[in-house]
Amino acid sequence: MPKLEFDQELIRRYDTSGPRYTSYPTAAQFTTDFTAASYHEQVELSNGSGRPLSLYFHIPFCDTVCFYCACNKVITKNRAHAQPYLNNVYKELAMQAAMFDTSRPVDQLHWGGGTPTFISHAQMRELMQVTRDHFALHDDDSGEYSIEVDPREADADTIALLRELGFNRLSLGVQDFDPRVQKAVNRIQSVAQTAEVLNAARATGFHSVSVDLIYGLPHQTVASFNTTLQTVLELSPDRLSVFNYAHLPDLFKTQRQIRTEDIPSPSTKLAILQDCIETLTAAGYIYIGMDHFAKPDDELARAQASGSLYRNFQGYSTHADCDLIGIGATSIGKVHDCYSQNQRTLDDYAKCIAADQLPVFRGVTLDADDKLRREVITQLICHFSLDISDIEARHDIRFADYFANALPQLQTMAADGLLEIDNKRITVTGRGSLLIRNICMTFDKYLTGQQRFSKVI
Repeated sequence: MPKLEFDQELIRRYDTSGPRYTSYPTAAQFTTDFTAASYHEQVELSNGSGRPLSLYFHIPFCDTVCFYCACNKVITKNRAHAQPYLNNVYKELAMQAAMFDTSRPVDQLHWGGGTPTFISHAQMRELMQVTRDHFALHDDDSGEYSIEVDPREADADTIALLRELGFNRLSLGVQDFDPRVQKAVNRIQSVAQTAEVLNAARATGFHSVSVDLIYGLPHQTVASFNTTLQTVLELSPDRLSVFNYAHLPDLFKTQRQIRTEDIPSPSTKLAILQDCIETLTAAGYIYIGMDHFAKPDDELARAQASGSLYRNFQGYSTHADCDLIGIGATSIGKVHDCYSQNQRTLDDYAKCIAADQLPVFRGVTLDADDKLRREVITQLICHFSLDISDIEARHDIRFADYFANALPQLQTMAADGLLEIDNKRITVTGRGSLLIRNICMTFDKYLTGQQRFSKVI
């Protein structure tokens, strides 16, 4: 991993919008030409691979709305809405299990949202039991089983239950501890609430605890965000994700509750980011990439060091070899050579389940070019280097010919100090690591001016 260099002038020059590359092709390329039948074909091909499985469950409910949120969610205080949705999830689990070779072990499992801890303790037990009824979950704590937790929706008893159910990794939403910022984004959350959950996770033996922060929220300053960072460092999580707030009120209605004039200026956001990087690296955290930091002994850092780090729809991952099954409304899966997405709304999802139809409504099947470009982008975004000779040998190409359109951009980036390139390797420098999305974009054949993505920084 290159040592980070923060060059504000260079960052401003390359500060454009672009994909986060949690997949390639990105979701912008998903089409309704890809159907449930297309998905079934890919599952059949997958079953012969012997690859382990990964399960993602989307629990869309939230008790209150956070104004910055761009996730697919349902805001309700009525907890009764959860059971009909879970009943549909159980039916989808049965449909998925009927297609897959369920002797394949589930090495990775994740509950996301929304707020997964919106559901009751009894419903948590039921969901995990139904999952075990259909798929081969590990019983020896060797799987990577994680859950996103809102500390306002959990306590020590909840954390103890989650550990009992088999979860061993936890992600805590914080965003910012500053009271003025919290009020502006409608997320009031105390340090004490957060500490209770994090300490409970440690006491019950969770392998890893991550904290999510967001910079660029209303009223944030370098000093105020650093105060939040210092509080988080006292809690000493294993990982941190520090996301850039993308203000897109035309796309996400809840963001219209945030006053544009309260959002930090681009120069202030850059200063916050620089201070954040300097503060966390000085505290011993390793910059994994994009928005992620981890302690040196965390498995993300170890995976990056060993060359096995991967990237999927939940961010950086240590399980590149899994086929990912998405369960629930709007969930995205990656099976064999395809990406698929379920119906987005609860009504459309429920209609499919009621008709005994798999709720897949769009996706994409990758061709050889897609898979080659995905490998190049994944290597760069996870490991900040690319072995050109290895790519040429395994894909039977001549890199300079195949990517002739990308080379002029790469040479410009090399002249700007973002990377080094020769006939055998591309190596991202410390100056280029923060702009890794720009580097990856040179290999993306689908980019057009019509697509809406967040800013790269």
